[in-house]
Amino acid sequence: MKRPWAPLEQSMLFSLPLALTACPAYAIGSHITGWFHAPSAEIGGLWSAISGIVVFQASPKASISSASLRVVGTAIGAIFCAIYLYFFEFTLYGFGLTILLTAWVCQMTNIPDHARLACITVAVIMVTEASNPDLDSTLNASLRFGESCIGTALAIFFSYLRGLVKGHPG
Repeated sequence: MKRPWAPLEQSMLFSLPLALTACPAYAIGSHITGWFHAPSAEIGGLWSAISGIVVFQASPKASISSASLRVVGTAIGAIFCAIYLYFFEFTLYGFGLTILLTAWVCQMTNIPDHARLACITVAVIMVTEASNPDLDSTLNASLRFGESCIGTALAIFFSYLRGLVKGHPG
């Protein structure tokens, strides 16, 4: 017998855990960031939610694969950006140069798949720094990395829960 609601059920089995990833990621990310730097707490929540949304995939295995790209890419971008911002203030030229160097190093070290996420991280850290000049560059980069890890962990958790509901956790 055909189940006419099957497409709706499948859609909800993806959409609901995705929302359940994003909402607590935002809440936890903004709360934890607020402990260290209240003016960038909203950015912290947003970055956590974005990380969770980017990492969440249809299967736990795919989510874990996406998570490794996210965490390594974020770490690379945060390191490059922290180094730049330690020595220089935000400028458009510095923004472009840091993205260029980050992407180039990813390409030269044979990890090109990490370049996009590393460069997105550079952009977020640079713009956060530009709008919060009192924010220490090392703290800024560390917060953005931690927020990314929060969203990533929640995406993996809810991906596994989704698998359990569907009857195949892997």
